[in-house]
Amino acid sequence: MLKHWIMAARPKTLWAAVGPVMIGSALAQGDGGFHAPSAWACLLGAMLLQIGTNFCNDYADFIKGADTPHRVGPARAVASGWITPRQMHVATWIAFGLAACVCGYLVMRGGWPLIVVGVLSILAGVIYTAGPYPLAYRGLGDAFVLVFFGPVAVAGTYYVQTGAWSWLPVWAGIGPGLLSVAILTVNNLRDVETDRQAGKRTLAVRFGRGFARAEYAACILLAAALPFWLVKLGGPMRQNALVASMILFAAWPVLRLVFTRSGRDLNPGLGMTALLLLVYSISFSMGWMMVPS
Repeated sequence: MLKHWIMAARPKTLWAAVGPVMIGSALAQGDGGFHAPSAWACLLGAMLLQIGTNFCNDYADFIKGADTPHRVGPARAVASGWITPRQMHVATWIAFGLAACVCGYLVMRGGWPLIVVGVLSILAGVIYTAGPYPLAYRGLGDAFVLVFFGPVAVAGTYYVQTGAWSWLPVWAGIGPGLLSVAILTVNNLRDVETDRQAGKRTLAVRFGRGFARAEYAACILLAAALPFWLVKLGGPMRQNALVASMILFAAWPVLRLVFTRSGRDLNPGLGMTALLLLVYSISFSMGWMMVPS
């Protein structure tokens, strides 16, 4: 049973929660405002929010018929009969409830803006696939992922540690946000046929496989180019952060996979893209903090 819950949490993609917190903390450290307890709380809260969203997705996609035992992607817990819909529904709210508890500490650090961020993050996690107007079913999932796994997460992490607002974390958040969209794009490209049958109008369904592949490539290219803009904003002493742009070379195998494969053959691309996000986040964060003497 435990392994089924772990699978439902989708651990291979949780780097999408870790990366933005890492970058936000590195920016805070660079400005002399790093606060370890807040950083750990942000990390825990971000992971709980993503797990809650994944649980909700598992539940809602089964209810709406998008996930069946015959899906081409990794098996889903409810659709496979490992976990009942009711159990997954309860687990969803437990995960979001725990995230709200963590947000309580962050609110004490950052004040009312963190209440807004927390409420919107939980709400977005629910309406991503659940409710009468689910974002993912209307082609809005990409925008949700870009915003909440990018600028919101990075800028929120920075703000709760430093107590200050800056546009730099917002721009820096676009990098992990784009790579998180790339993870989603692989998922949607793989599921284009089953999503179409279920009425799930992702961008891949609306505009076709060619668009999805172009979207994936654009996410990688823009994320690789972004550090040059960030170093320009942060000054030449942050030039070591340019190492993050090297993911463009590391991305070649998964780019080739995305452009030449379809269906279940794309499954390895999810983990490979998540690793790209992790490498990008680590290299950018370390480079940003390593100021030349």
